Amino acid sequence: MRKGFLIASSMEERLDTTGGRKGRITIHDVAAAAGISISTASKALNDTGRMGPETRERVKRIAAEIGYRPNALARGLLSKRSFTIGLLTNDTYGRFTLPVMAGISDALVDHGVSVFLCAIEEDPALGQIHVEAMLDKQVDGIIATGKRLDRRLPVDLSNLNVPVVYAFTEGAPGTVTFRSDDAQGARLAIEWLAKLGRKRIAHVTGPENFFSVRERADAYRKVAGEERPVLFGAWSESWGHEAVARMWSGNGEKPDGIFCGNDQIARGVIDALRERGIGVPQDVSVVGFDNWEIVAAQTRPPLTTVDMELKELGRQAGLTVLALAEGRPVEPGIRKLPCRLVVRQSCGG
Repeated sequence: MRKGFLIASSMEERLDTTGGRKGRITIHDVAAAAGISISTASKALNDTGRMGPETRERVKRIAAEIGYRPNALARGLLSKRSFTIGLLTNDTYGRFTLPVMAGISDALVDHGVSVFLCAIEEDPALGQIHVEAMLDKQVDGIIATGKRLDRRLPVDLSNLNVPVVYAFTEGAPGTVTFRSDDAQGARLAIEWLAKLGRKRIAHVTGPENFFSVRERADAYRKVAGEERPVLFGAWSESWGHEAVARMWSGNGEKPDGIFCGNDQIARGVIDALRERGIGVPQDVSVVGFDNWEIVAAQTRPPLTTVDMELKELGRQAGLTVLALAEGRPVEPGIRKLPCRLVVRQSCGG
């Protein structure tokens, strides 16, 4: 009875007349609710000290039930960490950064770590300002991401006193870099078209000076045949229209399958085919790349496309920078993550 009274009194001190808490639930409240000392409660919540697993779990359960949240500042002082990660990007449009960030957040939220995003465009001075701001905030690590695999961010991230992990951008030597496996993604697309019986497969893609474009084109030729045509152009729907005009203006054979370097090109290709009275997928099957939902799902018919799994890429980068921040050994190098084919109606089958 006495213990119950103490618990009630502790709670009542933080209740107003409407039943809401007046102040923050502290470790004192957890200790009182569990009927243990503050020292024991602290050890249970921080996974330190010697005690039975049942006691530790009971204290954690009670803490969750009464709404206890650890004081981030106090936790940081004890562990010498800020429990924040900096995310640096030049992808101001967010096409690639947003899914990467979603994956990072998913990976770190259960560890009590927040993400601090800074967009630097292509400005080295702005990039340096943001890096210094991150260091001033004592981030536990930095993840650098961008809008293409073969370009570094316009800021020097070497020799920092925090770990740096790269995701969907070129990394510095001796670091960990995560990227999608473009060649494997291209093979998925071509092999799917071939499985559907398409024998005359063309490839319409972006600028040849992009590493990812060259890697996908090489994989395409290895599967479809070295003699198969590759049309290099812009990352745009208008280029998709123009590519179809080129292929259908000559006297040569016309493709029955088209693999496109991104979803925007693919939508332009499908629109151009429809304007010529060519059925998709009845006459020509079309596959895109990126799985940009706002484009792929709105294409008519909806677009079969390759997903680069950027959210998973971000998740892996988040877990890796966390491991480095905690002092765990991580092997440097480039980590290629497999792509995934998302099948919709533009291929048939």
